[in-house]
Amino acid sequence: MDRLTTEQRSWNMSRIRGKDTSPERAVRSMLHRLGYRFRLHSRSLPGRPDLVLPKYGTVVLVHGCFWHRHARCPLAYTPKTREQFWSEKFDANVARDRRVARTLRSLGWRVLVVWECEVRDTELLSRRLDRSLRQGTTGPIRKH
Repeated sequence: MDRLTTEQRSWNMSRIRGKDTSPERAVRSMLHRLGYRFRLHSRSLPGRPDLVLPKYGTVVLVHGCFWHRHARCPLAYTPKTREQFWSEKFDANVARDRRVARTLRSLGWRVLVVWECEVRDTELLSRRLDRSLRQGTTGPIRKH
């Protein structure tokens, strides 16, 4: 049973941001400190990726563990109320994520996914991102 009224729950949900989240800002700061430059939320790309690094032919998607269902992550719990609603919502989110990543790859972009829980270990994530981007220094192979 939800402890909040419908109005309180609606207000809470309206405050959940779709972009410029704390994990996304942390990843942006990390990449900037490493010397990488990027564009934000490019409307010209499917799914409006969180970060676009054209020089490296790479997009970075910063996923919240709860909304995007990070496997085996404690942050990806399922609410006890309205289980069918949440199941359908999460299934749709995961299907959209797969579709967007597949489309971006078909356009020649490399897709890196950063999970919200990974942002906690900044040193490890920083090394992973730097290594992944350095491996892709051959430049973009986008199809037009």
